[in-house]
Amino acid sequence: MKVPRTRNGEFSPTIFEKYSRCDQAFALSMLEMVVNGVSTRKVKNIVEQLCGENVSKSFVSSLTEKLDPIVNTWANRSLNTTYYPYIYADAMYIKVREHHRVVSKAVYIATAINEQNGREILGLKVDHTESYEAWQRFFQYLQSRGLQSPKLIISDSHKGLKKAIAEEFVGTTWQRCTVHFRRNIFSQLPKKDMEDVKIGLKRIFDAVKVEDARKFKEEFLKSFGENPKLEKAIETLENGFEDAIQYLNQPSKYRLFIRSTNSLERLNQEVRRREQVIRIFPNTQSAFRLIGAVLMDIAEELANKRLLPVGNE
Repeated sequence: MKVPRTRNGEFSPTIFEKYSRCDQAFALSMLEMVVNGVSTRKVKNIVEQLCGENVSKSFVSSLTEKLDPIVNTWANRSLNTTYYPYIYADAMYIKVREHHRVVSKAVYIATAINEQNGREILGLKVDHTESYEAWQRFFQYLQSRGLQSPKLIISDSHKGLKKAIAEEFVGTTWQRCTVHFRRNIFSQLPKKDMEDVKIGLKRIFDAVKVEDARKFKEEFLKSFGENPKLEKAIETLENGFEDAIQYLNQPSKYRLFIRSTNSLERLNQEVRRREQVIRIFPNTQSAFRLIGAVLMDIAEELANKRLLPVGNE
């Protein structure tokens, strides 16, 4: 359509504004499809089916770049407006193209329980393989945004992660994920005739007081400590026991939520579900963009949810 020319240039048909808004809404819909796990190829096909117009994959990909300032603003928001007593940390691996090669990279994610008993996603970082230096950089990045040392950090037992926690959060207690810990112990048990042993281990982890957990562990060792087939399992139990029961020193209302990294594992699964559509990211920035957008989407859902009523004992 040709726009009529007027002397002072003030004339503008409202139809242009209408279709401009439609174009913007259509672009946002395409972005929403990508964030929700629809591949750029499928988005291209959907647009062709709906509109009869050809849209290149590169056009859809270029649209997603508009997410960069939005994701960056969210990822770098201040964390000094509230205190987070309990923080969860974990890393997952993705594939990225780099210098004409496909390489594995680690995505570091931290979540937390805040003072209002809600869950929050604190941040993410894409780095090289999981290591002490990478975890240290990630924690320093969170601290630069105002994060204070929490009461407890819950994670698996990666050596580099443990070392970074000890150095960057002085005075913070490390809680070893009890799910990972139990899995490590059970994997070292013989396959047969272990029912009594498993019941004894379960009793330890079902304790509701620190004193009870220690008592049940000693009773377990008295009953099974002389069995040579259990040597490795018992060694693992003794080495990680104290780190795995630290949640029992916290208020009882939180214990169910802070004994493991299950909540963060579920979050990772949701990220993985959408990431698998892409399979291989074209570059690190595209990985940060998509995963950040997914986490923003989940964070919005978490915003109005509470694990417990505020002040609940």
